[in-house]
Amino acid sequence: MSNDPGFLVYCSADVARKKEAWLFWLGHERRVADKTLDAYERDLRQFLAHMTGYLGEPVKLADLADLKPVDMRGFMARRREGGAQARTLGRGLAGIRSFIRFLEKQGLANSAGIRAARSPKQPKTLPKAVQASQALRLTDDREQMQETPWVAARDAAVMALLYGCGLRIGEALALTHNDLRNVEAGSVRVTGKGGVTRVVPVLPQVVDAIHRYLKLCPHVVDDDEPLFRGVRGGPLQAAIVQKNMRLMRSALGLPESATPHALRHSFATHLLAGGGDLRTIQELLGHASLSTTQIYTSVDTSRLLDVYEKAHPRS
Repeated sequence: MSNDPGFLVYCSADVARKKEAWLFWLGHERRVADKTLDAYERDLRQFLAHMTGYLGEPVKLADLADLKPVDMRGFMARRREGGAQARTLGRGLAGIRSFIRFLEKQGLANSAGIRAARSPKQPKTLPKAVQASQALRLTDDREQMQETPWVAARDAAVMALLYGCGLRIGEALALTHNDLRNVEAGSVRVTGKGGVTRVVPVLPQVVDAIHRYLKLCPHVVDDDEPLFRGVRGGPLQAAIVQKNMRLMRSALGLPESATPHALRHSFATHLLAGGGDLRTIQELLGHASLSTTQIYTSVDTSRLLDVYEKAHPRS
C-alpha cells in the first residue's frame, strides 16, 4: 500500500486517518490480499478526487455521511469515459462501499445510499481448462524444465496439488507439515480465502509427488512453516511457479491458457464432466457461494457443444 502525501489534497486529515484505519482492518482482520488492498486504496483515492472536483474543496467526513446513488453514478460515468471496464468499476464500487460501511460502524456515515447504487453488469467469462493429458504432463517431474532434481520434484508436487486437489496457488504454497498430518489417510487441511479451512481428499499420485519432493528437498522446514521452499530456502513464491509454468508450456507446446490457475479450473471441469455434482465440487474448491461454482456448468456445456458440432453428421 502506498502512503502518498497527495492523498490529502483530495480529503481532510480525518478522512485520511479513517482510510488508513480501514486498510489496516481489511489487511489484519479480514486478511484481504495486498493487491486487493492496493486496488481499493487506488479506487478510493479516485473517488475522493472526483468528489473534490464536484464539491470544489477537499472531502470531509461530513461529505461522506450520506452519499446518494447519484454520487456513485457520476463517479462511474467519469471512470467509463476514462476507459474503465465493468470489472474494474465493480471492484471500485465494492471497495468504496466497504469504506463507507466501515465509517457506518463508527456512527460516521449511512451506507443506504451507496448500497442502493447498482453494480455494473459483469461480462461472463468462462474458465479455460487444459486437457487431462496436458495436466498430467505438468504434474510429471520428468517433464519439469529444471536441472536440479529436488526443484523439479517440488514443481511437480505443486502442480499435482493444483490439478489433483483443485487448490488455489496460494493455498498450495501455504501448506505446512501440520496440514499434511492426515495425508496418508487421503486428506489435507487447506486454508482458503478469509482464513476458512477445509479438508480436501488427496489422490495417491499426489501423495507420492509430495513425498518425492520431501525426500529430495535439502532444506529443513518446521512443522508450521510453508512446505514448499525456494532455491535459497525461503518460502516458494507464486511468481516462481508462474514463471516455471510459462517455460513448461513453451517447451511442451501447451496453449497460453495453461496457467497454474487453469489447473484448478481443469480439476473442477473434469470432475463435472465425469459426473461430479456441483455441491460437492463447491466444497472441494472452497467456494462460499454455489453461484461461483455454477460457471463450470457453462464450461462443460461449451465442451459438449464443441464435440457435437465437430462430430454430428448434420452439424
